[in-house]
Amino acid sequence: MNCIVKAWKNHEAELRGYLTRRLDDPRLAEDLLQDTFVKALAQGAGFCSLENPRAWLFRVTRNQLVDHLRRQPQLVDLHTELAAHEPEITTLETLSACLPRALSRLQQEDREAISCCDLEGMRQADYAQQKGMALSAAKSRVQRARKRLKQALKTVCKVQFDEQGNVCCFDCKETPTVDLKK
Repeated sequence: MNCIVKAWKNHEAELRGYLTRRLDDPRLAEDLLQDTFVKALAQGAGFCSLENPRAWLFRVTRNQLVDHLRRQPQLVDLHTELAAHEPEITTLETLSACLPRALSRLQQEDREAISCCDLEGMRQADYAQQKGMALSAAKSRVQRARKRLKQALKTVCKVQFDEQGNVCCFDCKETPTVDLKK
């Protein structure tokens, strides 16, 4: 028992410094240090037969620290700008609500080309084969349908484009229809 007290007196300050540098809470460092001392006492006479008591104390102290850190929830401080920032929904994601109305304004042939090749992801070569037409004719049909869809989106959803041709804003509110027969 005397060897434990002697080893503790020789290394206690060093162990305390080790814990204090790694924790921002001196009281927590003291608690973990006391736990290490209790483990040393639990070794009893076996502690006295250790070849390097300092190494044993540091290993137990380090394990106490690791165990404590594992039990703590991993929280990361966010800058205030990041904490309040919600995921941004892109304009195109919101525009998808308006797409069915714009598609309904297209002719059946255009709706089918857009639906198959753009919405369902069918290759234009497969679309051409399904329709019994040349690949170049299918590509032309899809391109014309896209142009008409773009125009329908401008009209129905009041879509506006930036300088690069990307959708920048739109108004997807349904425009009330006026009955001119009254």
